[in-house]
Amino acid sequence: MTTITTTNSGVSGTSTTAGTGLSGAVQSAADMSQQFLKLLVTQLKNQDPLNPVDNAQMTSQMAQISTVSGIQNLNSSVTGLNTSFLQMQAVQGAALVGRNVTLPGNQISVANGAASGSFSVSAAADTVTVDVINPAGVKVDSLSLGAQTAGQHDFTWPKGSSASQTEGYTFKVIASSGTNAVGSTALMRDTVQAISTTGSALTLELARSGKVAYTAITAIN
Repeated sequence: MTTITTTNSGVSGTSTTAGTGLSGAVQSAADMSQQFLKLLVTQLKNQDPLNPVDNAQMTSQMAQISTVSGIQNLNSSVTGLNTSFLQMQAVQGAALVGRNVTLPGNQISVANGAASGSFSVSAAADTVTVDVINPAGVKVDSLSLGAQTAGQHDFTWPKGSSASQTEGYTFKVIASSGTNAVGSTALMRDTVQAISTTGSALTLELARSGKVAYTAITAIN
């Protein structure tokens, strides 16, 4: 771990890193069982025959040392599992390169005379409307999709074939049930170009959205 050096008014000092303290703690935990047994034997050898060590107290101490050792072993196991999971996730992520995915976003891609998008609603809605907005921020069309059930839905924009540009169009979803608004999330499609791992997270490099966490993906198309 990097050591932090601070300088103030010509006086410099090196702070103790967290890594050093943690390493010492881990090492003492590993040796604690052996040290405890030595102390226990010494205590038994030198105990007062008329006032011997309380069995309940001794059992409690042994249970505590076993708990500490168990936690250390558990931490090691979890670290190993996390590393294996990240490697497995990276292998699976490599298979996504070139694939289309769905994620939160409001962009519409116009291609081959067609345009489409997706959205999800949190509950059943009596009325769902999708407003299409051009790159200049002006609403150019409004799609009435009627009643929709809770969950994810797709839509097509018929006039996308006459769009003046193929990129830059966005959409807005408005859903309601009676006089009450229904929560909605705009979803867009994008293409995976590359993957990368940062710490314990898998990141996807998408054509239009840039770097996005793998957990943000709602569907693989």
